[in-house]
Amino acid sequence: MILSLKRTPGIYLVGFMGSGKSTIGRLLADELGWRFVDLDHEIERAEGESVPSLFETRGEEAFRGIEHRVLRRVVRDIENGHPYVVALGGGAFAQPRNSEMLANNGVAIWLDCPLDVVESRVARSHHRPLARDLDAMRRLYRSRREHYSKADYRIEVDDREPGTHVAAILRLPLF
Repeated sequence: MILSLKRTPGIYLVGFMGSGKSTIGRLLADELGWRFVDLDHEIERAEGESVPSLFETRGEEAFRGIEHRVLRRVVRDIENGHPYVVALGGGAFAQPRNSEMLANNGVAIWLDCPLDVVESRVARSHHRPLARDLDAMRRLYRSRREHYSKADYRIEVDDREPGTHVAAILRLPLF
């Protein structure tokens, strides 16, 4: 295992909405015997409100503050030696204070999913506040790629079985 994971055992899955972070993250955590956290679910639990509702009632800026506080709590647990696989929300890694914190506390892996696959996945979902306007979502997808590219590793994901992508992660020179 690489030194950064020995020191702070956190694997952070980053990528655009619909890229499979939660699905792949759960499988990866099971395979490693680590805890799994879906950051959006932790936010909803902490706030007692859904992510779409938080966006609508408090706005994106307030949501990003909540997101950072909840992520900081998870990272503190990782700093204390508890191994986690964390599925971040699509915009979390695009926030500099989050990406800087994560850079010092584990390894970030970008699940790079083609836009056409993302579109087909989010079209079936009505709980994503930033996917309501398809043109805006496409612009957001393109703008966030620059941030995601700063992750430590990149895995191409597509519509193959999620286990295929977990196997690709397990082949990375991390373990």
